[in-house]
Amino acid sequence: MTNASRRFYSVIPAGGIGSRLWPLSRADAPKFLHDLTGSGVTLLRATWDRLAPVAGDDRIMVVTGRAHRGAVEAQLPEISDANIVLEADPRDSTVAICLAAAILQRREPDVIIGSFAADHVIRGDRLFRAAVQQAITAAEAGYITTIGIRPTEPAIGFGYIKAGDALNIDGADGTMSVDAFVEKPDIERARAYLDDGGYLWNAGMFISRADVLLEELASNEPELHDAILQLAEAWDDPTTRGPAVDRLWPKLKKIAIDYSVAEPSAAKGRMAVVPGHFGWDDVGDFASLAKLNSNGLSNDLAILGENARVLADASSGIVVSHSDRVVSLIGVKDIVVVDTPDALLVTTSENAQRVKGVVDALKISGRDDVL
Repeated sequence: MTNASRRFYSVIPAGGIGSRLWPLSRADAPKFLHDLTGSGVTLLRATWDRLAPVAGDDRIMVVTGRAHRGAVEAQLPEISDANIVLEADPRDSTVAICLAAAILQRREPDVIIGSFAADHVIRGDRLFRAAVQQAITAAEAGYITTIGIRPTEPAIGFGYIKAGDALNIDGADGTMSVDAFVEKPDIERARAYLDDGGYLWNAGMFISRADVLLEELASNEPELHDAILQLAEAWDDPTTRGPAVDRLWPKLKKIAIDYSVAEPSAAKGRMAVVPGHFGWDDVGDFASLAKLNSNGLSNDLAILGENARVLADASSGIVVSHSDRVVSLIGVKDIVVVDTPDALLVTTSENAQRVKGVVDALKISGRDDVL
């Protein structure tokens, strides 16, 4: 283990409700608390198990909402109280990641942190660990480093990273500069990215020295940076944390770390990317979930639910059953059926990304009881 690896601390932001997976994913039971792969463990637990060999059980911090504390502790009995950071309410990824970085830097001034979402699916743990080790080395060299996934298809549900020149960092062979981050493309542009060969899927993983990350935040969002440092200063003292949260949290700007740190850092030449060769999916919608659970075969029907009662003939897609009803499908292709005790969703894989619109409509209509 290198000196940089010994200084490494994993951070798991466990937030968001996964609105494109409604009604399976809810505010009180977001997708990271579900087993979406049939493995027998939730996505959060799988994330912890993947990171523990890299950082150690005592060097993983989880940032989550107050409402989820009990569920997180039940899933992760190894975690210490000091390594659970509870958000008063969601403030997007910049606050989640940079507050963790600021807290950890006060404890260990030379800490290197890596942020890994709680609700992604990764296959190929050995390849994942190898990529993380390279990213730690690049972070030690002063880069804010991300891990980009080699695309296997022209996906339109992911953002992309345009990779630049090789950086020639000892111990991080293959690491490249980041020329730009690219938003989710249409299908024609996604095909062009795939054919180009110089684009990677943006998996939202960030590895950096805490001081470098916070320095970049200070350059781009000085007010947010100052508030985060004040919170971090008060965090480890129970007598000062509450008043600081009450005073500062409502004023924290909601902004994704892609915009507050990653994109500006790429423009300054401070971003590096390590190509990852492991399987990865952010499980962004039911089409993705169907693919994960049918071995990528479009003519298969994936069935999730511990006591699912499904009868199917000449049908494909996915059924998620969390009720006692029998679900019968006859001659339907690429169907999505999600059956819960209080809500039923029926759509197709092609329209899976539009489920978020249903959630937005329910919010507007005041139907918070099913959210």
